[in-house]
Amino acid sequence: MENSTLEKKRVAIVIQYLGANYHGWQRQPNYNSVQEEIEKAIASVVGNPVTIHGAGRTDSGVHAAAQVAHFEVNFPIPADRWSKVLNSCLPDDIVIRASAQVANDWHACFGASFRRYRYTIYTGKVPNLFLQPFSWHYYHQPLDESLIQKALNPLLGVHDLSAFRRAGSKRLHSILEVQEVICQRKEDLIHIEIQASGFLYGMVRLLVGMLVEVGSGTRSLSEFQDIWVNRRRDLVKYSAPAKGLCLLRVGYPNFPIPEPIWFNTQPIFTFS
Repeated sequence: MENSTLEKKRVAIVIQYLGANYHGWQRQPNYNSVQEEIEKAIASVVGNPVTIHGAGRTDSGVHAAAQVAHFEVNFPIPADRWSKVLNSCLPDDIVIRASAQVANDWHACFGASFRRYRYTIYTGKVPNLFLQPFSWHYYHQPLDESLIQKALNPLLGVHDLSAFRRAGSKRLHSILEVQEVICQRKEDLIHIEIQASGFLYGMVRLLVGMLVEVGSGTRSLSEFQDIWVNRRRDLVKYSAPAKGLCLLRVGYPNFPIPEPIWFNTQPIFTFS
């Protein structure tokens, strides 16, 4: 059990997980979640329930290379040892990369300055088993990555992106700041990265679904821009598969965990 005579400390953790076996990050009744698995692991150590707070809520099936969360305990385990302790209790598809003590007012969600996602599309005609869990195999039509980049560029800045918001979100508005957008091709692989102050529920998958329409030539650049500028959610029909999406990293001012632990830990697939 936790020791009431010890000072309560706040611990930040960097988490990797494969999303295939989970109904997203957030704890919810009747479904397995990443948050619940980590909370169970902490409870098994301290002997009572502990709530963790994540930087963002990834959807069902979405992966994370460096999700960040925090929790509070008064237990005689040094903050930097919690990663090793929890890894001994967690399933193989969840790993705590590192842990560190943070200030008592530090918050994994509200203190973040950005989140960054990467979406991977495999365009080769022949299926590849090693890419299958981490990419959308789109081979029906050629994709022009330069058109996708042109579609992304006007999204930079502060915008209302409610066209790319799934129903069911409790967020009060759809305004966010898009800080960086990149689309790059490496042989048969296209990587789309988006960094923003925050993300709407289902946003990246809905956005990628439309970007593929632009890249394949089935929707023009002007049509794409008209849809999001005028918030035409009714015209956004397709959501890209969850398995191609990865929460790449979360940024904080003066984060105490070293950059190599969290900066770019999902390998970029390549054939060369």
